Amino acid sequence: MIDIKLIREERELVKENIKKKFQDEKLPLVDEIYELDINYRNAKKEADELRSEKNKKSDQIGALMREGKKSDALKIKEELGEISFKIANLEASEEKLASEIKEKMMQIPQIIDDSVPIGKDDSENVELERFGDPVVPDYEIPYHADICESLNGLDKEAAGKTSGNGFYYLMGDIARLHSAMLTYARDFMIDKGFTYCIPPFMIRSDVVNGVMSFEEMDAMMYKIEGEDLFLIGTSEHSMIGRFKGEIVPEESLPITLTSYSPCFRKEVGSHGLEERGLYRVHQFEKEEMIVLCKPEDAMSWYDKMWQYTVEFFRSLDIPVRTLECCSGDLADLKVKSCDVEAWSPRQQKYFEVGSCSTLGEAQARRLGIRMKTSEGNKYVATLNNTVLASPRGLIAFLENNYQKDGSIKIPKVLQPYMGGKEVLIPNK
Repeated sequence: MIDIKLIREERELVKENIKKKFQDEKLPLVDEIYELDINYRNAKKEADELRSEKNKKSDQIGALMREGKKSDALKIKEELGEISFKIANLEASEEKLASEIKEKMMQIPQIIDDSVPIGKDDSENVELERFGDPVVPDYEIPYHADICESLNGLDKEAAGKTSGNGFYYLMGDIARLHSAMLTYARDFMIDKGFTYCIPPFMIRSDVVNGVMSFEEMDAMMYKIEGEDLFLIGTSEHSMIGRFKGEIVPEESLPITLTSYSPCFRKEVGSHGLEERGLYRVHQFEKEEMIVLCKPEDAMSWYDKMWQYTVEFFRSLDIPVRTLECCSGDLADLKVKSCDVEAWSPRQQKYFEVGSCSTLGEAQARRLGIRMKTSEGNKYVATLNNTVLASPRGLIAFLENNYQKDGSIKIPKVLQPYMGGKEVLIPNK
C-alpha cells in the first residue's frame, strides 16, 4: 500500500505508475481516493473543532454553577447535547470514509523502481546474467519423473488415490535427497548470518491481506472451511506477519531470517507430460529468506539476497541465470523483483526455481510494522527471496547431476547430508 500523501500531492505519478503496470482499469481509483480523502479530512477537522468547543462549554458550565447561574448552565448543557450528536455523526462518517479509502488504497499498486523494465507480462522479462555453463551432454537426460522412478523414489499414482492430482509420494534416496537439499539450504543461510525459524503454516485473513494483493490471494490461497485460517503459500506470509503491529528499535535492523515450511498453492497444473511430474504441484517445501530493514538499505539487501540464491545453486553444480521481472509481471506490492532460473539440459532452456523481491514499505504499511527512530516511528522495508523450493530445485539437481550410466552424482557440499554417499545408483 502506498503513502496517502502520494495521492494528495502526486496523483499524476501514481497514475503513470498504474499505466506502467498496464492496469488502466484502476486509474479512476486515484481520483476517487483523492475526493474521499478530502471529505475525510474535512469531517475530521469539523469534529476536532466541535470537540474543542465542547471542552470550552463544559468548563463554562462549571463556572456558571459556581456563580449560581443555574439556568445559563442548563442552556449550555442543551447545546452540549447538540454538539455531541454532531460529533457522533461526524465520527461515523470518518469511520466509513476511512474504510472506503483503505479498501481502494489496497488496490493501488506499489510505485515500482525506476530500473524496472516496462512490459506487459513475463514474456517481456529481461535476462540479466548467467552463472555457470549451460551444458547439454552427449547423452539423453530422461524426464525427471523417470529418473525418480528409476530409483524407486516417486509414486504419484498412490498420491492421486489419497489426495488427487498435484500431490506425490517421495521415497527412498529421492526423499532423502529432497530433505538433504532443504537441510543444506538451511545451514547455507545460517552460515550467512540469518536466524533459522519454523513458522506457523496457517495464518489469519488480516495477515493474508497484509502480505499480498487480493488477486494473489484468490489465485493462490487455500482457506480452511469454517475458520478464519488460510494455508500459507510461502513462509514469507507468516514470517512477515510475525511483526504485525510492532514497533522495532532502529538499532535492531536489519532483521535477517531464514525459514522452512511446507507451502500450499492452487496450481492449476500443466498439460501433457508435466501432469505426471513434479514441476507444478499443490504442495511443496521451501527454505526462504526474509529481511526487514531501513527503507534506504532495501536495494543493497535485494542485491545480496538474489546473489545468495545464485551461490547456493552453483554450489550444487547447477547453472543458473537471473531474469529481471518487467512492470506487468510484478505483483502489486512489489517495487522490484527478479527470478533465478536453473538450466534444464533435458529441455535445453532455463526454468524458474526462485524469486527475489523488495516490497518497499507496502507490507509494513498494511501490517503496521514500524521502527522507532529519534525522529519518530517510521515504516520498515521488507524483502523476501527463495533459497530453495523443492521439488523444482530437486528437478534441477537431478537433471544437472545425471550421469550417462543413469546414476546421480552428489556434489561434495551435499554428501554430509546424504550419509556420505557420493552417487545414487538406479535400481532399474
